[in-house]
Amino acid sequence: MLEYVNDFADPAALATELERTGYLPDDGVATAAYLALRMGRPLFLEGDAGVGKTSLAQALAEVLDAPLIRLQCYEGIDASQALYDWDFPRQILHLRAAETAGVRDADELEKSLYDRRFLIARPILQAMETSPSVLLVDEVDRADDEFEAFLLEALADNAVTIPELGTVRAEVPPLIVLTSNRTREVHDALKRRCLYHWVSHPSFEREVAILRRRLPEVSEQLARDVAGAVGRLRAADLLKPPGVAESIDWARALHLLGAQSLDPERAAASLGAVLKYQEDAVRVRETVLAELLGA
Repeated sequence: MLEYVNDFADPAALATELERTGYLPDDGVATAAYLALRMGRPLFLEGDAGVGKTSLAQALAEVLDAPLIRLQCYEGIDASQALYDWDFPRQILHLRAAETAGVRDADELEKSLYDRRFLIARPILQAMETSPSVLLVDEVDRADDEFEAFLLEALADNAVTIPELGTVRAEVPPLIVLTSNRTREVHDALKRRCLYHWVSHPSFEREVAILRRRLPEVSEQLARDVAGAVGRLRAADLLKPPGVAESIDWARALHLLGAQSLDPERAAASLGAVLKYQEDAVRVRETVLAELLGA
């Protein structure tokens, strides 16, 4: 269990601290994060891209005054890129230097090659060696089944075994946050080790609050117009529904164009801030924009 959980009496207390960082959680997110801290379990966050999963990990790191260590997953990632690797160029230079200095003992040479100074710590090892810390395993759904199996084993005991050096065990287990955009189903075995929470798009009022918090220069009317329009876009069966990040970008773009409220001309001109596919932009301009603006 993490040493700093007693700082939060209940989910509401944690939510208050998260709000101070600029992250506005709903009750479900605050409760899931609180329980992950109290139970010492990884937190598995699943949901559409742009709903604030990664931002929650960043906010938790700030609240806990702990470094955020991020492992960005991608297709083809393997254990050496997540755990540790040896710095082969430096090892070769060391070997040549030792030979030049007259060191001939093979056992001594081999032992010196696997010194800690030649070890490159990747995110998981970094998290084990940094206490306390928040380890963000981002977009785990992009990795393959083999990496999931490795991840399950590596995170089970909050320890990393390096054959040449021994076991590195975390003094304080890191808070582990895993995120998935659900591009594929993550194996049940990994989910079972975690507390699971589906992160939804924010409600209208919470999205307005987020916009006002992040963009205080934006008028109340524009924030409400953008939140309402983005909510309708999410229900419009687009290839890529906009997330909170796009909502913020759109409100900022409209403000820079001088808008105090959402109007057809500026909305059409700034769609590139909120829609990321040409097909979506064409469809919205041709069939959705008038409805979007209540025309």
